[in-house]
Amino acid sequence: MLRLQNAGRGHLLFLRRRHRHIRTFVNARIKWVRDPYLDTAVEREKNLKPLLSLKDLILSHPSQTLPISSVSPLKPHLQIPTTARTFFLKYPLIFKIFLPPHKPNSLPHVKLTPRLLSLHQDEILILDAPRYRKDVAERLVRLLMIARAGKLPLYLIDMFKYDLGLPHDYLSTLLLEFPDYFSLCNMGFRDSSGSVVLGLELVSWRDDLAVSVVEKRAKENGETGTRTKFSMNLPRGFDLEKKVVEWLDEWHKLPYISPYENAFHLIPNSDQAEKWAVAVIHELLSLLVSKKTERENVFRLGDFLGFGRPRLKRALVHFPGIFYVSNKIKTQTVVLREEYRKSMLVGMHPLMLMRNKYISLMNLVLRRGKPRIRVLQHRKGSTSSSSTRGKKKDDQNRYTISDNDID
Repeated sequence: MLRLQNAGRGHLLFLRRRHRHIRTFVNARIKWVRDPYLDTAVEREKNLKPLLSLKDLILSHPSQTLPISSVSPLKPHLQIPTTARTFFLKYPLIFKIFLPPHKPNSLPHVKLTPRLLSLHQDEILILDAPRYRKDVAERLVRLLMIARAGKLPLYLIDMFKYDLGLPHDYLSTLLLEFPDYFSLCNMGFRDSSGSVVLGLELVSWRDDLAVSVVEKRAKENGETGTRTKFSMNLPRGFDLEKKVVEWLDEWHKLPYISPYENAFHLIPNSDQAEKWAVAVIHELLSLLVSKKTERENVFRLGDFLGFGRPRLKRALVHFPGIFYVSNKIKTQTVVLREEYRKSMLVGMHPLMLMRNKYISLMNLVLRRGKPRIRVLQHRKGSTSSSSTRGKKKDDQNRYTISDNDID
């Protein structure tokens, strides 16, 4: 059984007495300003996730080859943006299409190139390292501790599997390797098909891990008490209205509540509750190897935890200095600003270093049999000869959002 959390009870009782007066967000419009650097960070990983899924699928077969026809039905599941054949042809230094020898009338097959296999071996060395496995297990423990019951359904964990850097066989490996951390459980409800929903449960609460990134940084900076502040990094050209700046100053003075505490007793539309919601999203992004994830992932986790989408939308909209929402690669991606300097991660996780090597190989094409860097069609800094078109582009780079736009 997951033991009850005693730490923080006195603090929460203090909050109930101290914050009887509920403040609300000022009636102002917060503009969204496009951040080209963070958009680049998101766009850089375009097609990486389906490519790695295809790599693992091919390697899972004894022959380490697959008929292309068998991949096509998996296109939606693997999130392949084009036909399987077109996708394979786009990356000639990763995939090789061939006809199996000594098999007349055989269908085209695909296999991995020696360059890709070499990178895969390097990745295996990282994933099998004890230090990495402990790191990923502890980050998964923290994710479970954010949930009030200390457990999450497997479908939600699988949703963050790529962002957490979990091994593809994490259920059969981490459960055996860390039996004092995790156990498989019945979530107590059924899915739409009537099947029992399984989940991962925390065996015991870990006080040593229930410390947020914000709290660690505050301790390193010598800050004491509950007046812990979030790092705010507004992009160039981003001007907040004076009343918004004043509201933010007061908001920062509110006590910081750890995402590992249960603060659902707070009035949902209060500023204190919003600060806790920001803390939860901030810690979630901090647990991920790339410090970003699709906005829908945040919402689906929030739905399960009981936050509600309007509440999380407000948290993302009201604090553009903490979070950035990119519209690149046909989705919306939430990025933790403080973890990036321009388009690069500040502290590169070992798995992200490995993924960057895959990206470098993806950006190579063959020219007269020799690898060359892929030339992008839309280069950075290109301008339009029409001032009207330029203005239209600028208009697309910024818009405003008010609380009335959040449903």
